[in-house]
Amino acid sequence: MTQAQRDGLTGQKGCTVWFTGLSASGKSTLACALELALLEQGKRAFRLDGDNVRFGLNKDLGFSPADRTENIRRVGEVAKLVASSSTATLTAFISPYLADRQLAREIHDAAGIRFVEVFVDASLASVEARDPKGLYKKARAGVIKGQSIPTPARQGIGWEVVVDGFDFLSPEFTGISAPYEAPLNAEVHVKTDECDIPQGVQVIIDYLTKENLI
Repeated sequence: MTQAQRDGLTGQKGCTVWFTGLSASGKSTLACALELALLEQGKRAFRLDGDNVRFGLNKDLGFSPADRTENIRRVGEVAKLVASSSTATLTAFISPYLADRQLAREIHDAAGIRFVEVFVDASLASVEARDPKGLYKKARAGVIKGQSIPTPARQGIGWEVVVDGFDFLSPEFTGISAPYEAPLNAEVHVKTDECDIPQGVQVIIDYLTKENLI
């Protein structure tokens, strides 16, 4: 069965919506809200994030540059497989490196699956102000370096409390002691400093609808 046949029979095109941005930017909050909105519309949607990847498929990986790259490569492959079932697959990972996100895109391109990058954009000042788990404060204080302690994530409403997998006090913290390479040509750009959750979700839904992906 070809991808086109599968999409035709299910009535939906498979795609991956790849959320990228700093910790506390709103990636997982947006992904959760989008997943719910799509399911409520009767669409097929499934979300991948740290909760269901880091502690299963990728539990052998740390947060070194090499491990981050391998983490994203595996996520890209899994997202492609889920999307090939004619499902809107939503991934919420910092995925800080341009080259790694490009590899994820190429994995999808090779399979004929649409890859939609969503840049969840929030300034470093704003995410540090939110800092629901105190990670930025710890990173600034140098407390995070040299530790590797997972603690459960918190859930809530609004950008100030996000669902971002688990807190990993890792040797490097993106945005402070490790780089974040912002997208250059993301399909969707959501500035969470300037909109609320429903507005952000609607921007993404509008794009997916325009592209005939939902």
